[in-house]
Amino acid sequence: MAGHSKWANIKRRKGAQDVARGKLFTKLVKEVMVASKMGGSDVDANARLRLAVDKCRQNSVPKDTVTRAIAKGAGELQGDDYQEFFLEGYGPGGVAVLIEVLTDNRNRAAADIRHAFSKGNGSLGTSGCVAYMFARKGVIVVPIAEHDEDEVMMAALEADAEDMSAEGGNFEVVTDPGLFESVRDALAQAGFEAETADVTFVPDNTVTLAGDDVSGFLRLVDLLDDCDDVQNVHHNADISDEDLAALEA
Repeated sequence: MAGHSKWANIKRRKGAQDVARGKLFTKLVKEVMVASKMGGSDVDANARLRLAVDKCRQNSVPKDTVTRAIAKGAGELQGDDYQEFFLEGYGPGGVAVLIEVLTDNRNRAAADIRHAFSKGNGSLGTSGCVAYMFARKGVIVVPIAEHDEDEVMMAALEADAEDMSAEGGNFEVVTDPGLFESVRDALAQAGFEAETADVTFVPDNTVTLAGDDVSGFLRLVDLLDDCDDVQNVHHNADISDEDLAALEA
C-alpha cells in the first residue's frame, strides 16, 4: 500500500471541504437505496447496507429518511431506479482517477463527467484503463491521541488486519473488505475508536504531484464532486503537506 497514508489524507481533505449538507445527504441516501436494492433490506444480513446506514447516522440523516430509502431500494416503496457503474480517466500529471457513479440517467451522468474532465484538463478513459491500479479495502482511521502505536498495531494484527501506518496524527488500518467490520469492532473493543471507517478503493501506487499540477488536479476533483451523479472520486495522487498548506493559505 505504498503512499496510502498520503492518499487518504488528501481524500479526507476533500471530504472536509465537501459539498453542501443537502448534497451530502443525497449521496448518503442514494447509497442506502442501492445497497438495499442489491443485497436486500435486512440490515443485519447486508454488510453494505449496514455501512451505508452507519454513515447516515454519523452525518445525522433523519432516521425516517433512511427507513424510506431502504424501502425504496427494496421495491417496497416507489422510488428512482439508480444504476451503479464506474468511469475512469486521468488527471493533470497523469494521476489515475476512478469514479463511482450512482444515477437514474446513465447518458446524463457520462456527459457531465466527460465535461468535468475536459474543463479540468483531464481525460476520460476507456473501461479498465486505471481500475487495475486500485484494490477494494477497508480503511479504519484512529486518531493517535495518547494511544501507543504498538498496542494499536497488536490489536489490529490480532483481528487479522493487513497493514497499519501512522501519519498526520492518525493510525490507518487497512483490512480485507470481508473483515472490515470485525477489525473495526475489535479495535473499538480494545479502546481504539475510529474517527472514520469505510470500505473504499486504495491505489497500489501513487503519482507525486507538484507545482501547477497540484491546483489543477484538485480543481478537477472539485468539478467531479460537483456532478450530481458522482458518488465517490478515488485517485492515486500524492501531494505534499507543504503544497496543500500553500493552497489553503
